[in-house]
Amino acid sequence: MKAYLVLDLSVNDFGGFKQYIAEIPAFIAKHAGQYIVQGVQPTTIEGDWKPERMVIIEFPARENAEAFLADGEIQHLFKVRHATTTSKLVLVDGCT
Repeated sequence: MKAYLVLDLSVNDFGGFKQYIAEIPAFIAKHAGQYIVQGVQPTTIEGDWKPERMVIIEFPARENAEAFLADGEIQHLFKVRHATTTSKLVLVDGCT
């Protein structure tokens, strides 16, 4: 079953965030992931959720997404994202 990482983020330091933008695609590919949505401004239809930028990454299975998140080589990039953005990240399973 496919799995999706859904990231809602506001960039606070674009200059510092550029490293993340440049390097993260290789790690996504390493774990067989692909962008479904890449940093777009969403339109809120219902409720009071107001995300600034959305990213959705599809993985072939939850195990791939979990390996991506746990990859020791990527942790420095997560620190960059945490330092340069305000973000929320969830992992969800797709439909069978």
